[in-house]
Amino acid sequence: MRTKRSKRWRQNAQALPATPVSVEEAVKRVLGFSKGKFDQTVELVCNLGIDPKQADQALRGSVSLPHGIGATKRVIVFCDGADVEKALAAGAMEAGLDDLIKKVQDGWMDFDVAIATPPTMRNVSKLGRVLGPQGKMPSPKSGTVTTDVATAVREYAAGKLEYRNDAGGNVAVPVGKMSFPPDKLVENVKSFLDHVRRRKPATSKGTYLKKVFLTATMTPSVCVEPLA
Repeated sequence: MRTKRSKRWRQNAQALPATPVSVEEAVKRVLGFSKGKFDQTVELVCNLGIDPKQADQALRGSVSLPHGIGATKRVIVFCDGADVEKALAAGAMEAGLDDLIKKVQDGWMDFDVAIATPPTMRNVSKLGRVLGPQGKMPSPKSGTVTTDVATAVREYAAGKLEYRNDAGGNVAVPVGKMSFPPDKLVENVKSFLDHVRRRKPATSKGTYLKKVFLTATMTPSVCVEPLA
């Protein structure tokens, strides 16, 4: 079944370049599309030369972009003792252990990121079936299991990105808003591409960054030169 595109989308699509373009040109093209009535999120999608079925080729982690992503996140922290006050002072919306675990078990999911201290993970692990499918389970690989809860809360609340590849070997992340100045979007895009290149699995063979696209919430995708 074909997706029915809006008139604005079809008009924007007519201006798409025929070949991949530089990051600077891709940002210019996306920001030049009709913007609509809200500040659209700009997203970067990377199709990687990895085998998602191989654990040693899975790509998962976190990164802070130079200019943020134009959004704040609601953060909770599973911790105890003095870390509770540290987490709350840093901006966590909830912090604690047993009561917070029960609250989540009972169905409360009004948060974006869950952080945990290492000693609490044996308690938090029981939430795997609840938080795992939501992509909110604390993990050392993503930087959400840490002893420095204050720093983690500040970074994630300010928009630090968690990312992971999907079953098709794609990684998609927000890199800003349509309202961002072009130079800041360019720096964010290049920063994430550099990060992904550095994270290339040792067992990945052939072309690593196969295709890269830049798009906004309601615009067509512009193909970016992967090595730009």
